[in-house]
Formats: sequence, structure tokens, C-alpha cells
Amino acid sequence: MLTITCVMGIIVGQILNTRENSLLSMPAILILIPSLVKIGGDTGSMLGARLSSAFHMGLGDRIYRNPVVHNSVIAAAIVGFVSSIFVSMLVFLASKLMGFGMPFITLLGISLIAVVIELTVVYSATVAIAFASHRFGMDPDDTVIPFIASLGDLVGVIGIFIALNLLNIL
Repeated sequence: MLTITCVMGIIVGQILNTRENSLLSMPAILILIPSLVKIGGDTGSMLGARLSSAFHMGLGDRIYRNPVVHNSVIAAAIVGFVSSIFVSMLVFLASKLMGFGMPFITLLGISLIAVVIELTVVYSATVAIAFASHRFGMDPDDTVIPFIASLGDLVGVIGIFIALNLLNIL
């Protein structure tokens, strides 16, 4: 598991490295990337911890139509989207104060597109890994969080570049 997360980290670094020149021309995006990328991994880890607790208490038997899973995903998604909007506002204010502002609507669009992609992939993986770990007798606390944190970084960076391309910024 540690090897997989290390490889994911290297891939994220290489993706950012290949886009270095275009990123340097957009300082506001450079401010946005670290905080936006962490939203998926952190909220996915939070979701994994909630699911793991539910399994330990015997509440998470089925994946479909399970209120624990449903409510946990909704709670994590709310945190993710609110965090994304808040990060967009902070990046807008910081970049405006530093003199290289980008329109708020553009930053919000990038954030929301990237977070939709990131949360969809990360939450799906979180639920699948948590249930698989529990089914095969492994502790979801030990398997979900390290993998999901790295997956959140990878999908978050890819999601940001997809958003930049969809909005014709890159």
C-alpha cells in the first residue's frame, strides 16, 4: 500500500512538472492548487473514517440503500463543496491583494468543476475500498485513509487541469 501511495505522489509531481510553464503564468492557480487538491483527500479520509466506525459498530452491512453510507457521503460532499467555495473566495482575495487577480467566477468555476470530478472519484473509491477491506477482514482505518489521501491528490490535480481546459484557460 505504501508503494502505491508513493507512486501516486510521484505521478502528481510529474503532472505538475510538465505543466510548470503554463502554471507560472497564472499565479492565482498556483495558490489554488494545494488547498483544492487537499479537499478530496481530506474529506474522503473523513468519509472513510466514518464508514470504518460504522463497520466496527456493526452498522454497515450493505453498500446499497444503507443510511450510514448515504448520510456519510452527503455530509462529506457538503463539507467538500463548502470548502471549495470558501477556498475560491480566499484565493480571489489573496491574489487581488497581491496584484495578480483572476475573476472570482473563473476561480469558482475551476474549483467547482475540479471538486465535482475529485469528489466523485474519491468518494466512490472510498466506499468501495472501505467495504472491500471490511469484507476481507482488514481494518478499513488502515487501508482507506492512506490510499484515499494520495488518490485525492492525483485526481485533484487532474481535475484542476480538466477544469482549466474546459474553461479554455490553458
